[in-house]
Amino acid sequence: MTYQEALDFLYPLHRFGIKPGLDRVYTLLSFLGSPHKRLGLVVHIAGTNGKGTVAAALASIFQQSGRKTALYTSPHLVDFTERMRINGVQIAPEKVAYYCSLCKDVVVDNQLTFFEATTAIAFAWFADEGVDVSIIETGMGGRLDATNILDPQYAVIPSIGMDHTEWLGGTLSLIAAEKAAIIKKGCRVFTAVTEPEALLPIEQQAQLCEAPLFVIGKDMVSRAFSAEPGILELDIRSPLREYPALKVPLTGSFHATNVSLAVLVAEEAGIASQDIYTGLERLLQTGYRARLEKIDTHPTILLDVSHNPDGMRVTVNALLPFRDSYRKIYVMLGLASDKDARAVICELLRLNCTFVPVTIPSERSVPAEELGLLCEHLGGEATVFSSGREGLHYLRKTAGKDDLILVTGSFYLAGDIIASAL
Repeated sequence: MTYQEALDFLYPLHRFGIKPGLDRVYTLLSFLGSPHKRLGLVVHIAGTNGKGTVAAALASIFQQSGRKTALYTSPHLVDFTERMRINGVQIAPEKVAYYCSLCKDVVVDNQLTFFEATTAIAFAWFADEGVDVSIIETGMGGRLDATNILDPQYAVIPSIGMDHTEWLGGTLSLIAAEKAAIIKKGCRVFTAVTEPEALLPIEQQAQLCEAPLFVIGKDMVSRAFSAEPGILELDIRSPLREYPALKVPLTGSFHATNVSLAVLVAEEAGIASQDIYTGLERLLQTGYRARLEKIDTHPTILLDVSHNPDGMRVTVNALLPFRDSYRKIYVMLGLASDKDARAVICELLRLNCTFVPVTIPSERSVPAEELGLLCEHLGGEATVFSSGREGLHYLRKTAGKDDLILVTGSFYLAGDIIASAL
């Protein structure tokens, strides 16, 4: 099987949709020799927003400390191999082909989903490469997520918000309970969740599993003292140490809680302060992209993957302090049909922006025309394009050098823009 043949096999597995449950992935992992039991120290991360940032920060810190570090995230932006990395290096295409050939019959016989098969491939590669540490991000939820076959030393839950409600439940409490199921007997738990309704299920699961719980704001305090596009400076104080003037290549003071979670886990793992400092400074070595990433200047272009109301609120709050620095803000927006488009647009309207709605490269895309009508109905101005590439071409001609272009709403859109620049 070639790499292209492997992709041609894997991508159609989307036809099985989302099928919560662990039996199918257990079957495949057993066939592969139970690689999920050979991943070294495991950090399992679940949450609505912030998972990718915490995962990247931790991977960079552990790598800096000299540990061979695996990182599993989703979705990818441009190429499938982005989903699994060791010390920042993506899996080789021929390795994807090898593992896909190995497990093809089991995948077909048991009708595994795309994410289940991908998770098994990642774990098999990580185990075969003998990693010391594995940073594993859930796909959706936690309890029935394919990654929840893990027995982690550390469980991290950055945030709880209203997303994937058709699968996880319609209240913060129900969603939190689903995500808190990554907490296992004896692991150590770290969260930045503060809403009582969402925090309670996490506390209950931690108590049930006799797992010590650390809460940002109570067990660790952080203060962002400088934030501008592309750089965040903050102080952190834990029960054991102080970390003055940490520098992280991130946009937005809201990342302070995500960085704090990574620092607290690293500290618990015994990593030296200097490795934490350097690891955070080198966060981008993990392949972390499109979280308010500055990809151009004059006009400034920020690439972002916020795709639900909570995430967009945080994005907007991060940009509001810089609003007066720009003459005009244009928002290229693309959304999947399962997102709360109305709430997302209402958040973005706080920027006093002009919309450029586009159709994202996904069968689940909200059509650009429909998105444009909703923007106008809610009081915004909208110029519609059939793709992100067309929209960006228009904006590069239209926007002035003192303007800001925010590309947001979807991993698919961010990936399309990145691919167009390659």
